Amino acid sequence: MRDGHSAREGELEAAERRIRDIPRCGAVKIAGMEESFRELLLAVGEDPEREGLVRTPHRAARAFEFLTNGYRQSLDQVVNGAIFDSEASEIVLVKDIELYSMCEHHLLPFIGRAHVAYIPNGKVIGLSKVARIVDVFARRLQIQENLTMQIADALMKTLQPGGVAVVIEAKHLCMMMRGVEKQNSVMKTSCLLGSFKEDARTRSEFLSLLNS
Repeated sequence: MRDGHSAREGELEAAERRIRDIPRCGAVKIAGMEESFRELLLAVGEDPEREGLVRTPHRAARAFEFLTNGYRQSLDQVVNGAIFDSEASEIVLVKDIELYSMCEHHLLPFIGRAHVAYIPNGKVIGLSKVARIVDVFARRLQIQENLTMQIADALMKTLQPGGVAVVIEAKHLCMMMRGVEKQNSVMKTSCLLGSFKEDARTRSEFLSLLNS
């Protein structure tokens, strides 16, 4: 494997490792979130002591801890030195990276795919690290426009490549479950840096690869 962990690692061991690696909020903050969720249940007219809800504040607090773990990760930690010398000079594109984020306006999820491309400038990054960079910014309270730019800026800072292009397509539950309740709308955002922004031929090649 070019980066990551041994191919001999079993699925169970990998799952346990990923769980261990989730950055924790700490007991005090978890307790505070639990109390907030309990108050929320009371505010909507529920009984937090009934059987189905007794453990809900704890479960919800742990869920939010996971869904916002990007706040407790740094770019250097995520990349973890997985940058390698390379003579490659053409577009590197990673398509269809699943992403799950939370709308900062309504605290409802938006779900979609990220497509990330860069032009190497003597260095390439481990394949899984591209997906991890997406996750470190997606696992925060976000709007899609900012998320797209943050991913592009992070890759530009990390690799200093000839250019970076990021496209995100996502469905927003804040628009599907409430408000206008439009079920089939998809939001697309892009951020083009370096050659992708400045050179029409490079941009055209990227769009051709994206749509192939």
